[in-house]
This record gives sequence, C-alpha cells and structure tokens, in this order.
Amino acid sequence: MNSPFYDKSGKQLEWSEAVHKIELRFESIWTECITGFLWWGVGNVPFHFIRRFFYELAGVKLGSGSTIHMGARIYQPKNISIGEGSLVGEQILLDGRDSLTIGNHVDIASQVMIFNSEHDVRASDFRAIHAPVVIEDYVFIGPRAMIMPGVTIHTGAVVAGGAVVTKDVAKGTIVAGVPAKEIGERKLKEYSYRLGRPRLFQ
Repeated sequence: MNSPFYDKSGKQLEWSEAVHKIELRFESIWTECITGFLWWGVGNVPFHFIRRFFYELAGVKLGSGSTIHMGARIYQPKNISIGEGSLVGEQILLDGRDSLTIGNHVDIASQVMIFNSEHDVRASDFRAIHAPVVIEDYVFIGPRAMIMPGVTIHTGAVVAGGAVVTKDVAKGTIVAGVPAKEIGERKLKEYSYRLGRPRLFQ
C-alpha cells in the first residue's frame, strides 16, 4: 500500500520507503544541528583546548599535539581522523561525509578545502557521490588549496597554495596549479621534524 508521501521526483512511496526516508531526514537534521554548533559556536572560541573538547565530543579523532584553528567548517565529524602533531589552519573545510584521514605532523594552511563528496554531473539525478581522502604524514598543503574526493596525498608531498588536487600525489613531490601537476620534488627524503606550537587565540 502506498503512503501519502512522495520523493523529490514526484514518485509515490511505499510505507517502508517513506518510514526509511523520514528516519534519514531526522538523522540529517540532527547532524546539521551538530554541524551548526561546531561551525558557529565552537569554531569561534579562541581557545584550542575548548575547541578540542567539543570536536572530540562530536566524534573527531584528534591525536596528541594536533589542533584545528579557528573558523573551521566541519561536515560529519565522526568520519574525520587526525594524527599526532598536526596543525590545521584557520577557516579550513574538513569534509567527513566519507572517511577523511590526516596523518602525523601534517601542516595544513589557512582556508584549505578538503572534500570527499560531490555531485555526479553525468548522472540524470545529479546524485551525490562519495570517496575517501587520505593525507599521509609530513604533508604540507598551502593556503586556499582544494583537495577533491578520492585523493591520496602521500608522505612528504607538498601542495602549493591555490592548487586544485584531483588525483593522487606521489611521495615527496611538489604539485601546483589547476588541476594540480607535479612541478618538483622535495630534497628532504627522510622526515623526522616536528611542527611548532599552535598560535594562541587562533
């Protein structure tokens, strides 16, 4: 027996389909409330330890010595994992709609956007598609770079400011441009350095 509910395409739903969609809608609204609180409340608090407490409470896995600076925009915090000693810059966008893994001693500059969900522009229903993003140890990502779904940035790689990364970046390489292409290699081959402390009130 059909329900009195319809999907966005105008198709009438079976009761089981309708109940499932209602459950998903409530789950989505709850997630949006958490996201809004993290964006507009927690993200503007000028104390690292307070932000860390609420990010971890929401499900972000933050390793020892790692911090997320002010103004972060976080989607689905439970799918985001950051290793030890990593610094994530201010006004960052971290997308957890699929798995987002950031390694140890990673330096991510301000206003970087990391996505793991996008629309399928070839699909007739313009549906969302998801793919995990992995950023390995000792990576540096310059300001306002964009990392697209499904990308792995391997150990020690450097992404120049403003680059749009659409495919994997090999270990120790330097990429730049739109779309990002290899422009060089790091001379450093073994990585053991530690990043400085996070800035106060940022």
